[in-house]
Amino acid sequence: MNALLEDLKDAAAAAFFALLVFGPFIGLRLTDNDSGNLGISTRPEGLVLAVIGVFVARLAILAWGRHRPAKLATQMGVQAQKAGKFLAPAVLVFAVLMPLTPGLPNAYIDLGVLIMTYVMLGWGLNIVVGLAGLLDLGYVAFYAVGAYSFALISTTFGLGFWECLPIAGILAAFWGMCLGFPVLRLRGDYLAIVTLAFGEIIRLVITNWVSLTGGPNGLLGMPQPTLFGLKFSMVGGPGTFAGFFGITPAPWQREAFLYYVILLLALLTNWVTMRLRRQPLGRAWEALREDEIACRSLGINVRNTKLTAFAIGAFFGGFAGCFFSARQGFISPDSFTFIESATVLAIVVLGGAGSQFGVVLAACVMIGVPQMLQSLQIYRMLIFGIALVLIMVVRPRGFISTRRPTIALGKAKSIGADLVAQGRG
Repeated sequence: MNALLEDLKDAAAAAFFALLVFGPFIGLRLTDNDSGNLGISTRPEGLVLAVIGVFVARLAILAWGRHRPAKLATQMGVQAQKAGKFLAPAVLVFAVLMPLTPGLPNAYIDLGVLIMTYVMLGWGLNIVVGLAGLLDLGYVAFYAVGAYSFALISTTFGLGFWECLPIAGILAAFWGMCLGFPVLRLRGDYLAIVTLAFGEIIRLVITNWVSLTGGPNGLLGMPQPTLFGLKFSMVGGPGTFAGFFGITPAPWQREAFLYYVILLLALLTNWVTMRLRRQPLGRAWEALREDEIACRSLGINVRNTKLTAFAIGAFFGGFAGCFFSARQGFISPDSFTFIESATVLAIVVLGGAGSQFGVVLAACVMIGVPQMLQSLQIYRMLIFGIALVLIMVVRPRGFISTRRPTIALGKAKSIGADLVAQGRG
């Protein structure tokens, strides 16, 4: 009985704050009177429904958290991990064959390119957040460094995409190390604040250094990726993909090629990450994530471990930025705001920190669902936000909340979300 009263008080408080917040937005609206002037009318029925909805939703969330089985999250996580062994190959086969589907609109291929870009960014940030346990809110800075590195080098020295790709990654890794040195002693909220500031510094620099970056006007004229020197042009002729193979130029050819380029880069990111997890460096990242003090007591060089996590994560962020710049042909500071870092971090957290397959699922939800709901216009973000809240209530540590140690004595057992939540993971 006391628990029910506490839940009712909590739900009533949530409803009261909802009344204060929704009052001006839902309870009032602008109207036109007969004289043509604007007036204000009330809409109490909408406000009452919104407040009641918040009350009921908060009460349901509290009841779910109080009465759900203690091991439900662990059981669901283990089942999701088992299903991932079969789903991951199926998703990979689908990703490879999707652009080859006859009659597939170019919009779906373009959406696939966008999703794969965020998958690659999520896998890069997963090294820093999911494996090393370092909260990074400025990951978009490395994304921007890779994009602007390619734009400046290609337009200044006349290099192509494939020549600039490793250079962009190396420059982004260098800036990742520059970020890593000042934050060696920081963790948690303090680390998040510093990385957030770093991302804003990079954005302000590219916005105000007009002579180099073009400032708010951005840069354009970057070369497109080529297939062994063959360009993708609608004109055709010698030196083009369509002219070499004797086929009619079509827009889907360029879109499909870009899709396979980002798919290849994303798979490279995943392969390197999985290989590193089984190396001493990857095990040092996991030790750092679980307990930094214990990590130091084992003789692990915490400084080098943190720097390598920042550098390698930034390296793949630079790859993604280089591809983004080549695909768009135009970049500006507006493409590298904090919301991009927040989106990539949300993908990592929603998928389950440290889970590679979870990042893929979260990227499809975070990027694909809002694009598919374009027809709903103003309601699509409301539906999307409610869906995210429900997912995080049911799966508070992401789609795949369990993780399996890289090396274990005897049979490796998955670590459930209940243990991870208590810091015993």
